[in-house]
Amino acid sequence: MHVSFIIPHKGRFEMLIQTIESVAKQAVDLTQIEVIVVSQTPEALNQTLNENAKLTIKTYFRPESETISALRNYGETQASGKYLAFLDADIYLSTNWIEQMLHTLQNDPNRIISSAMQVCKENAPPLEKIRTSLSNAELDTEVAFLPGRNLFLTREAFHRIGGFPEHLLTCEDYYFTDKAAQLGTLFYTSSANYIHLGEDKTLKGMFDKEIWRGQSNLKSIEGRRIPLREWPSFVVPPAIFLCIFCSLIALCFGQAAAAITFLTLALIPLLAYTSRLYKLDKLHVSFLHVLAFYTVYFPARAIGTFAGIFKSIRTKNI
Repeated sequence: MHVSFIIPHKGRFEMLIQTIESVAKQAVDLTQIEVIVVSQTPEALNQTLNENAKLTIKTYFRPESETISALRNYGETQASGKYLAFLDADIYLSTNWIEQMLHTLQNDPNRIISSAMQVCKENAPPLEKIRTSLSNAELDTEVAFLPGRNLFLTREAFHRIGGFPEHLLTCEDYYFTDKAAQLGTLFYTSSANYIHLGEDKTLKGMFDKEIWRGQSNLKSIEGRRIPLREWPSFVVPPAIFLCIFCSLIALCFGQAAAAITFLTLALIPLLAYTSRLYKLDKLHVSFLHVLAFYTVYFPARAIGTFAGIFKSIRTKNI
């Protein structure tokens, strides 16, 4: 059963430590687990990441010039497990995570990657609840895409997929799991869960993060077939942003009718997405909070997409 956890890391030691603590609480034989931390923060090599010595932890340093995909791929070269568990450095797993990942993966010979659902605390801010609901739009079913926060697969499957795309700064999980879906099925289960410790808590924080996330949108298209279901994610954010921009320009030139027309064109998809998520939401967030989320999310994604054409945007944490 030997499982290798591979965690790319940069900054925020407290979340990394909590992530490792959740691995140490897995209801399995911990001698069958190793944790590989691939960090871009030099101090990580001197940190005590496992004070209770329950786990085998290996820490490696890589330069900041490398992408998160390169960190994950490097971690795989240092791993010895039959199974690979890719985690972000701000993920707190339920104690049955490994047990259920093994079960879901072995339950279907055509299954290539399994992943657990996101949860949040009852007193979480509205934005975190919205992100959690959005993440759980499809549960206990085969899906077309899995977020890279927690992925479980065999080492053999990793090599068949070809590893993570090192040319992308973001959107690497779309690219990786899209390639995986061509080889087998992806399964998103509610039988295990995780808390995203670094989830966006404020609209300002989300705005900055979505600009960073959006920069590889166009590059992630290269070299693969884009299914119809993905096109809205590429088209809608820039379209809404451009309509709002044109509305403001028209208003500045005194063209009230044109301004109203462009604003209406922006509001149609905005309200459609808001209504859809509001109906899916099981965490009781108000319609206005969902509307505020998309009002910030779409322009940020558009700015990131346009900015990514001209330059790379770095982040302090991964």
